[in-house]
Amino acid sequence: MKNVLMLAGAALLLAGSAMLANAEVKSLRGDVPLDAKPKPPSLASVVTQAGGFKRNYQQQPPLIPHEIYKERITLRVNTCLKCHAPENAKREGAPMISRTHFTDPNNPSQKTLHRGRWFCNQCHVPQLNLKPLVRNRFKPLGAED
Repeated sequence: MKNVLMLAGAALLLAGSAMLANAEVKSLRGDVPLDAKPKPPSLASVVTQAGGFKRNYQQQPPLIPHEIYKERITLRVNTCLKCHAPENAKREGAPMISRTHFTDPNNPSQKTLHRGRWFCNQCHVPQLNLKPLVRNRFKPLGAED
């Protein structure tokens, strides 16, 4: 019985090898040789819009109407604050961070940005000039059918 199973396994291995020999294998690297650096894919262009984007539904986080490639958000640094913090927004001509972002149930009069709202781009995102990956029939609130 053991010999029969080994023989059947060998036959499958040979059949699979023959199929692979005839199949065209394409590398994810394309035609770039292994010892060469591939050209990185181009970044999608960000859609910028003065005055921001219209919201599509109630309580939608505002979309970011500018590039954010150079912005840094780490545990200690948040460069969004250089324009959007309450003390900077008017001078920079940028919308101020919502007061809700300073609310902490344990400290309602908190003066600093609540740490739960520190990572802006977990809710606020820029818009990219790309084709949709899947068909989408979403219509903004109040849109005609």
